[in-house]
Amino acid sequence: MYIEKINSPADVKKLTITQLESLAEEVRKGVLNRVSIHGGHVGPNLGFTEATVALHYVFNAPEDKLVFDVSHQSYPHKMLTGRKEGFLDPSKMDSISGYSSPLESPIYDNFEIGHTSTSISLASGLMKGRDVLGEKENIVVVIGDGSLSGGEAFEGLDTVAEIGTNMIIVVNDNEMSIAENHGGLYRNLKELRESNGAAQNNFFKAMGLDYLYLEKGNDVAALIKVFQAVKDIDHPVVVHIHTEKGYGYQPAMDNKEAWHYHMPFHVEDGSLRNPRGGQYMPALLGDWLFNQLKHDPKLVCIAAGTPSSFGFHEQRRKEAGKQYIDVGIAEEEAVALASGMAKRGAHPVFTTYATFFQRTYDQLSQDLAVNGNPAVFNVLGSSIYGMSDFTHICFFDIPMISHIPNLVYLAPTTYEELIAMERWAIEQEKYSVAIRVPELGVAHSVGDVDTDYSELNRFKVMHRGQQVAVIAAGDFYQKGEKVVELLKREQIDATLINPRYLSGIDEKLLDSLKSDHQLVATIEDGSLDGGFGERIARYYGPTDMRVINFGVKKQLYDRYDINQLLEENHLTDRQIVEDIISCL
Repeated sequence: MYIEKINSPADVKKLTITQLESLAEEVRKGVLNRVSIHGGHVGPNLGFTEATVALHYVFNAPEDKLVFDVSHQSYPHKMLTGRKEGFLDPSKMDSISGYSSPLESPIYDNFEIGHTSTSISLASGLMKGRDVLGEKENIVVVIGDGSLSGGEAFEGLDTVAEIGTNMIIVVNDNEMSIAENHGGLYRNLKELRESNGAAQNNFFKAMGLDYLYLEKGNDVAALIKVFQAVKDIDHPVVVHIHTEKGYGYQPAMDNKEAWHYHMPFHVEDGSLRNPRGGQYMPALLGDWLFNQLKHDPKLVCIAAGTPSSFGFHEQRRKEAGKQYIDVGIAEEEAVALASGMAKRGAHPVFTTYATFFQRTYDQLSQDLAVNGNPAVFNVLGSSIYGMSDFTHICFFDIPMISHIPNLVYLAPTTYEELIAMERWAIEQEKYSVAIRVPELGVAHSVGDVDTDYSELNRFKVMHRGQQVAVIAAGDFYQKGEKVVELLKREQIDATLINPRYLSGIDEKLLDSLKSDHQLVATIEDGSLDGGFGERIARYYGPTDMRVINFGVKKQLYDRYDINQLLEENHLTDRQIVEDIISCL
């Protein structure tokens, strides 16, 4: 095996073209070995294997700088830069991140990258820094066609063209984002593919960039030839290569959307190793939304490149027709679009992960809340039980969203409450509303669920006790129930409160607790700093009421163990009870 002898890109350069083709197949098997056992991004990495081998054959990393957009195609790069054991040895797979990471390889990985459309802008900084320092290395960017839909990619291209010195932008065009591509740009990419790059209408040239096209994007020899042609170029150039997503693995080629990212599977037939049981809340929400489209002609479901996150598979998207729109990986556009639709009288609902809502702060504040338009935003994965790579952490949403004026942030605790809030948010025309969709399995009902949330910031008392009040929000409401149950064993009849609103406080209720409570404990599935609990503590600050907040300390957690995270943050049921008793 050639891969056994590859410890750095220098070893790649020693091989013949025929040997490089064999190496590419070995790298592909290594990628499949890791993702089949560990899970990960399958299709993008398989499709970019030959190109990665060719890049490291032609360019001189780490002197030449490689920047991978969103990192979904960085696995082959890792295998060729001293990290192959993380793909070949199951005992070492946990040591490898699914994304570009200087913490893992400060020599070959230039940035922590997990969000899309950032690579060209980041590389423009390397480009300008190189020029200022008088150096000469190549700056090489790898960006997928799907990532070109993000606004930062356009901004980066604009800047690179202005700087005008060496940069090689490899556009990996596999005709796919996570699902199909959306946007006017993709008509031009199709035109360029069909004309072998000769179409007079050329987006990249219009931006002021040089341009080359390669149809055989999975051909090592052809790739080497085109990369050699642009190495050490004195101006920016786009190398547009046509690849196949999932190349070399039939299940991934047959169903490209499903195999963009995949849970652990059996390589032989693609079947899951550990099929997920139970009901997943975002999927149930998607079911409800799809059914609701038939009853509300004003309702439009909006996605930003991740429709499968809420169960809008290809057939469902087709059936939804004009009541569905995917803006590509452009979350800022999705928020502004929703605000404009609401202004015009439609009922827009935008659904995506909390980590991607971070990109939309200004749009939520300026384009939406300042205008007061009644659009609805479903925030997914907002939990310590969500994604755990630190580029994708989803539990900083409460400090971000709940502090935007004129935006109501709701936290349902069960499926029934989620749907009640969703229905109200869509039908009302007064408020901009975000809903923190529960990440855990479908919980039991919390009793009668309200259908009208127009009277803002009214917390719901689920059990009235005395001495201690437990306010447990969203996903952690069930944890609050368990804490109250454990306190009862300690002869403490605690009050249990479902706050429902994360963007405000129920002053009347909080005041009423002063007469027969000594301590209020808040429990939230998110960041303590700037979180919901701090708002409660600030309100009680001038009074005799003691407050203890439970949540997650602010830091960059990476691929954490859930149980360890709970322990370290005193979030186990027993630890919460012990801390409450200690406070008393």
